[in-house]
Amino acid sequence: MSKIHPTAIIDPSAELADDVEVMPYAIIEEQVRIGAGSVIGPHCVIGKGTVMGAQNRTYSGAQVGVAPQDLKHLTDEIGKTVIGDNNIFRESVTVSSSTVYSPEDTEKVTRIGDNCLFMACSHVAHDCLVGSRVIMANSAGLAGHVEVQDGAIMGGLSGVHQFCRIGAMAFIGGMSRINMDALPYMIMEGHPARCYGPNVVGLTRNGFSKDAVGRIRRIYKLLYRSGLNTSQALKEIEKTVEPCDEKDVLINFVKSSNRGILR
Repeated sequence: MSKIHPTAIIDPSAELADDVEVMPYAIIEEQVRIGAGSVIGPHCVIGKGTVMGAQNRTYSGAQVGVAPQDLKHLTDEIGKTVIGDNNIFRESVTVSSSTVYSPEDTEKVTRIGDNCLFMACSHVAHDCLVGSRVIMANSAGLAGHVEVQDGAIMGGLSGVHQFCRIGAMAFIGGMSRINMDALPYMIMEGHPARCYGPNVVGLTRNGFSKDAVGRIRRIYKLLYRSGLNTSQALKEIEKTVEPCDEKDVLINFVKSSNRGILR
């Protein structure tokens, strides 16, 4: 029995694995590729040029890889949206493709990794880079060019400004406004958001040892509680915290920040 509902509209150029299921009234546009075991829910739209891996699931009304909400985007051009495996897009989630400002502008992409959960009405804007194991709760939103690193969690109704970064395993509280970079491993909350310390529960669940959490606590205290400015705190961290992956991740994140870090 075919898994393509007769009311679904699928462009002839789309490539679907043999076992992909497409539910009623879904629309799959040109040049789309969808991997094995994926399910496209009712009334969903998979936008032009979208590439989806295996075992992805979209629920009713999700719009994935659709044209970006950017007035500079050339509407006749197809942006890029690349999605990994085992992602869940709940009801009315929207994911925008990358922007194209000129016919030669082909380098940009909206990219999502593996094993992410996008709860109902969350939004990933154009040219965002979302890692793996990311959770975005209901109505959380990313503006354009945002990077969300692996394991981060976005609380409901939280919003992220353009070009900001959310570090690995950061926890962003509900209804928070993120207008600067959010450090890896930390809890950020508020309007505007501020740092409330290490995400101990999330770190423990992700297998971090007590020693590793202890080192992250020390780095947090030097950055936020020592009275030192950021440059001074980084020098003190490099001098006093023993070499470890957590130290490298945090120092590199701060040094590579363009918008500055949330305080």
